[in-house]
Formats: sequence, C-alpha cells, structure tokens
Amino acid sequence: MRKITFVLGLIVAFGLLAQDKTAIKFAKTITADDLKEHLSVLASDEYEGRETGKKGQKMAAEYIANHFKSLGLEAPVDGSYFQKFNLTESSIGSVYFRKGEEKKVGFEEFIYYSKAETMGEEYISIVMADDEAGMSSYEGSYVAYVTDQLGGLQEKIDQAKEAGAVGFVVVLKNDDEFSSVLTRFGPYLKRPSLGLDQRDNESDKMIIADKSLAAWMFDKEFEEIKPGDKAEVVFNADYLDKPIGTENVLGFLKGTEKPDEVIVITSHYDHVGIIGGEIHNGADDDGSGTVSVLEIAEAFVEAAKKKKGPKRSVLFMTVTGEEKGLLGSRYYTDTDPVFPLENTVVNLNIDMVGRIDDAHADNSDYIYVIGSDKLSQELHELSENVNTTYTGLELDYTYNDENDPNRFYYRSDHYNFAKNNIPIIFYFNGTHPDYHKSTDTIEKIAFDTMEKRARLVFHTGWEIANREERIEADKEKLEKEAGE
Repeated sequence: MRKITFVLGLIVAFGLLAQDKTAIKFAKTITADDLKEHLSVLASDEYEGRETGKKGQKMAAEYIANHFKSLGLEAPVDGSYFQKFNLTESSIGSVYFRKGEEKKVGFEEFIYYSKAETMGEEYISIVMADDEAGMSSYEGSYVAYVTDQLGGLQEKIDQAKEAGAVGFVVVLKNDDEFSSVLTRFGPYLKRPSLGLDQRDNESDKMIIADKSLAAWMFDKEFEEIKPGDKAEVVFNADYLDKPIGTENVLGFLKGTEKPDEVIVITSHYDHVGIIGGEIHNGADDDGSGTVSVLEIAEAFVEAAKKKKGPKRSVLFMTVTGEEKGLLGSRYYTDTDPVFPLENTVVNLNIDMVGRIDDAHADNSDYIYVIGSDKLSQELHELSENVNTTYTGLELDYTYNDENDPNRFYYRSDHYNFAKNNIPIIFYFNGTHPDYHKSTDTIEKIAFDTMEKRARLVFHTGWEIANREERIEADKEKLEKEAGE
C-alpha cells in the first residue's frame, strides 16, 4: 500500500497521467498502413487536387462521408453527414486604366485587388499623398503612396480612409520589387476566388503600380510628381460572380455521460486543385490531416463498440474551403454551428502532419504544437502530460511564439474556434519545399511518423473527453491572478 501511495504521489507532483490501458489498446488501431490506404485514394490524380467546389472536392466529401457511415457515426446535420452551403466565386472580367484610346491592362501592367463592386468605366481622381496638406483633399479620391516595398502603410491608409479616401495606389519605386510582386501575385489574383461574403462597397480598392504607370497617370516624369498632385483617369474593373456549392463533412459520436459537451477534431480536406495543367495532390496539405481524422474517428468508434466510449461527445469534422480563406470552419463557427459553441470544449486541428522538415532531419519524432497555451494553460499542461505518458514526441513550440513572422496560429481552421474563446491545439509538421506545389505527393509522406502524431491527437482527445472536469479557457483568469 505504501508503494502505491508513493507512486500516486509522484504522478500528482509531476503532473503525469496514469496510463489508460483502454486508450492504448484503441490507439493501436491507428496504423501507418491504414493511413496510407486512405491517402492513396484522397491524394490520387483522380481527385484532381480537391479544389473547393470542384469535382475532386465533391469526390473527397463522398469518400469521407462513406467512411463515417461505415463506422456507424451519427449524421448530425438533419440526418446528413454534409453541411452544405454556398460560396461566391468571383472571376476577373476586364481590369484596365484608360486615357483616350490608350489602355494599361490589369495584371500585366499593374495589380488590382478589392471585394468592392465596380460597374463599368468610371473616372477616378488620384491624389499623391501629402502629409503637410491635411486629409480634407482626399474626399472621394484614390490616394497614392510611393514606397520601396509593400507593407508599412496600414496606419496611413486607415487615416486616409477616415478622411474619405475610396481607394489606394501603392507605387513601388524599385522596379525589381514591382516585377517580383507582379509575378508572384498577378496569376494568383487573376484566378477565380471564393468567399462567404457578397461584394461590399466598403471594401478597400487597392492598386499596386510601378513608376512608369504613375508617370503615365500624372502625365509627367515620375521624378517631377509632387505631394498633392492630382490625376484623372478612367478605371474599369468588372467581376463575374456566381454561387458555388460546397460542404463540410461531419460525423458525430455521442458521449456516454456528458453528451452535451463536445470535442471537435478537425482537418481541411480541400486543396488548391489544378494549376497550370498540373494536379496539386496535397498529400501533406492536408490529406495527411484528413486521413488522421478518419483513423482517429475509427479508434473512438472501436472503443464505443466495446462499451468503452468517451464520456463527452466527439465531432469529427473535415472542412472545405481552408485554402480559400478558412471558409468552411468560418461557416461552421460564424453561421451554422451544428453544436452550440458554448458547449464546444476544445478544437484539435490537424493540418499537415505527414512530412519531416529540415529542422528535424535528425529526429523525425516531433510535432509542432501551436496555440495550446493561448487560451488555456490547463489544456497546454494536459497536452504535455499526454505526450509524456503515451507518445514521447518532441513537442516543438517554435511557431507558437507571438513574434513568429509566419503567424501560423492565424492560418488554419482552429483560429475560427479560438476567436470564439474555445481552447485549441494546432498540430503541424512545419514547412517544406513542396508546399502548394504539384510535388506534394504521397511517396514523400512519412507514414510511421504520421501514425505517432495521429495517436498523440487521439490520446489528447481521449483524455479531454474522459476527464472529470471540462477544460476551461483559463489563461486570462490565471494571468489576472498572477498580476494581483
């Protein structure tokens, strides 16, 4: 008896968890072979890169729903596994400036971006920014700023908007920088875009130009343009909008004791489709996360079949439209949460977990963990303890740093839960040269490593679902208490 008491004391003192043999048993059903079997389908050429709203995405949705059905998961959207909704697809019609018969063509000689409506040709007035003259002269005008590189103008742009500016022209002095921006962003912005929102005339109208276009607009040598100078040109930007249907795929496992409390485990199953005639299979991004969700769901279901199901409910959700701006998860959280957000305990989000990055070439047993401590210190400690108890991976917090320039915390579907004060963990393998390229293919996936990562997520979800007390968003409270 004394020995048992001593061991229990150590567990409490060091925050460790006693191993749950049930959890270990069902975690073992998550295997590299099964992950590979699923990914061989979803990341195949037949699925055409799973672009949102396109044929391959629809095929992937059917595959996932059929898997959920085969497991016996509940279909929680009025008896369906599909949460269907419409996005607006916007295609560029004709974008140009005109003076007389002479035109400057968008995406060849300048870049234009906006979500505002523009109907046909209209005369616009462009004012070169003048910090000395005050803002009154900006009313109803586009304001031009000359700069060496993009960025660093947001404060000035916000001030100009308050003073009535309706659009902005950023003139890049460095020709190489402009050429680079045109090459990088031009083709991307010319592609049809998808969004949840309708066009809004309150949206910024942003033009990126070079010195030669500025000189043409103001009808003088670039070096002769002065603050306060004005130009009038005809501008045209036509968009062709149409609705595109898409769907999140949801499978639900009801909890045995606290069914109203829900853990949400997510991945995004869409990718970028076909670009330049090349299929972008998205094996890692995010085929890896999606098949991990499928296997984690199966592990939970196998436990439930043996009357060992989780106390809390678990929603397995693969979302659409992540690559278009986290659209599927935003639709769920902001428009149609199938289960109330106040009852949502935690979101565990899996986005790219199949590769090994250069920083860990000598140690593949790692995973980047992002956001576990942003809202809940309790969740962060649980995550650490689960890993120590069951999987022993290196939990790398490099990208969790508030000052990390990549800002990954804001760039995957967990963020739409986090902004609603729901504690989250984002699991990520880091970047690699094949990101958003046609070379993100299945033969580069490290399935044995992926198996360990998926098991970590399962164990974490299992512990959250079965602990006595609900995980709370306690970070703000703890920081306040520490300061008192």
